[in-house]
Amino acid sequence: MKILISNDDGYQAPGIVALYEALKDVAEVEVIAPEHNNSAKSNALTLHSPLYVHQASNGFRYVNGTPADCVHIALTGLLGYRPDLVISGINNGANMGDDTIYSGTVGAAMEGFLFGIPAIAFSQVDRNWVHLAAAAQKARELILQMEQQHLVGHSPWLLNVNIPNLPFEQIGHVKLCRLGRRHAAEPVITQVSPRGETMYWIGAAGAAKDEAEGTDFHATTHGFVSVTPLKVDLTDHDHLGYWAQTASRLNGPAPLPATTQAGA
Repeated sequence: MKILISNDDGYQAPGIVALYEALKDVAEVEVIAPEHNNSAKSNALTLHSPLYVHQASNGFRYVNGTPADCVHIALTGLLGYRPDLVISGINNGANMGDDTIYSGTVGAAMEGFLFGIPAIAFSQVDRNWVHLAAAAQKARELILQMEQQHLVGHSPWLLNVNIPNLPFEQIGHVKLCRLGRRHAAEPVITQVSPRGETMYWIGAAGAAKDEAEGTDFHATTHGFVSVTPLKVDLTDHDHLGYWAQTASRLNGPAPLPATTQAGA
């Protein structure tokens, strides 16, 4: 099994080191990750400046770009072969609900999926890497089980996995979940710079809005590992019929401006 690992916290982050250590004896593992933290970069690619690849003393390669950059250049020439699995993480904090839209962790995994390779984004629910070794062991266990079921190296799929910060023996089993929802983010934070200019900092993520049973929020709150299959198709299939009617009206003659109608 050949595995490509990336992340959004940077190549020196404890999460990616723990994941590599957990998998290096069961697979041929390559690490290609961002040089610096790239949280919330989603699927962004760097198109207007060059990317450089360097190798750290531990063998990890790092790129002056985004998580998606790392996976993209790895799969389009840097590796020289096609991995069986692309893994991103372990992220320092949850990627649940609306987080998945912004997440660089998910973005790196999604880039592998877009190239037709099975991919998993791993995150720990709480920050600060508490019980990180247990999360890495759980990730290893899940990957080996999927390989045993012949799910690795074949048709592409994309999974978003969140692991509670618990000792290994206390982590519950896998629960298949839908994404929950968050409330709107906290208000923007403003400060004044030493030069008198107003600075703006994006506020913290909002609290869970939809954390009902069946969601990733509910599962992880109760100690389970949430697994959510994702897709890239953003089409609003439920409302295609409504928009088909609207589109037919939009194809009709444009109404006259109000002033013209009034003077007629």
